[in-house]
Amino acid sequence: MKVNDFDYYLPEELIAQTPLANRSESKLLVLDKDGNIDHKKFSNIIDYLEVGDALVLNDTKVIPARLIGEKRDTGAVIELLLLNNVKENIWECLSKPQKRLKVGTVITFGSNELFAEVIEIKEEGITIVKLIYQGVLMEILDKLGSMPLPPYIHKKLKDKDRYQTVYAKNYGSAAAPTAGLHFTNELLNSIEKKGIKIVKITLHVGLGTFRPVNVTNIEDHKMHTEHYIMDEKASQTLNEVKESGHKIIAVGTTSCRTLETVYSKYNKFVPCVGDTNIFIYPGYKFKAIDGLITNFHLPKSTLIMLVSAFSKREYIMNAYKEAVEKQYRFFSFGDAMYIEKNNNI
Repeated sequence: MKVNDFDYYLPEELIAQTPLANRSESKLLVLDKDGNIDHKKFSNIIDYLEVGDALVLNDTKVIPARLIGEKRDTGAVIELLLLNNVKENIWECLSKPQKRLKVGTVITFGSNELFAEVIEIKEEGITIVKLIYQGVLMEILDKLGSMPLPPYIHKKLKDKDRYQTVYAKNYGSAAAPTAGLHFTNELLNSIEKKGIKIVKITLHVGLGTFRPVNVTNIEDHKMHTEHYIMDEKASQTLNEVKESGHKIIAVGTTSCRTLETVYSKYNKFVPCVGDTNIFIYPGYKFKAIDGLITNFHLPKSTLIMLVSAFSKREYIMNAYKEAVEKQYRFFSFGDAMYIEKNNNI
């Protein structure tokens, strides 16, 4: 299967640069299992959830992970994007320009409040650093770092909390699980009052989710690993919902990938902590989820491949074409889709 099979035309003006004033006022494109399309507001998502269903949220929290510093010896400007806390103060990050770095290079941030010592240079801009500081790292990052907005967003974010879900709890992500940005506390309360079970799991979004696909055949693409956590309460609730015949609806591709990873490994949901590099594309047989709430994804990305596997590539490409015609807003701060599982693929 070719990467170009997942390309589509998108006018640049449809790339959302800022979040809406009201999170749940986004548009919602509903794609049913037969490829039929309906157009709603995101607040209408409650109409597609039934008593006994489970709505699965990724409660990861975005780190102010973009740091601008200087090489201690030359003063050259270096940018780091923290991706993954490998252990203690050892971090995997994207660095640029990486060619200015070598093992032993020390980068300073702020008024010498934070240092990064390069301990390994890897491919594709990935650098392993040791962070050196005194105090609480998250407090230092909150002061010195900025939100790692995607490169297609050119406007400054006025309120950094708008790049967090309202239920974000566990620091660890280099990008927001953007499907969840549409939910308000009021909408979640209404959903819970209707009798839908709210389940929270964690997947820390890293390079695996947003790394570009630089191969011709999608089977040749290698996903990076991302860390996930599922606790006993979540696994028990999900098993009960599954056994009762009700639906499990994943909010976002990150929740989807976590649920599919765990269920594929154990043939049920269990309390677990691990790393996943699962790559879902057409031909994959879904085992865990029955519905997917997601945003509109970049052309030729692993995420548009995932939703094409869940529905049908032709249905997804047609839905994207109609979304462009209807002037939907695309990508992180854009509008949403609700996709029913296609059981015929």
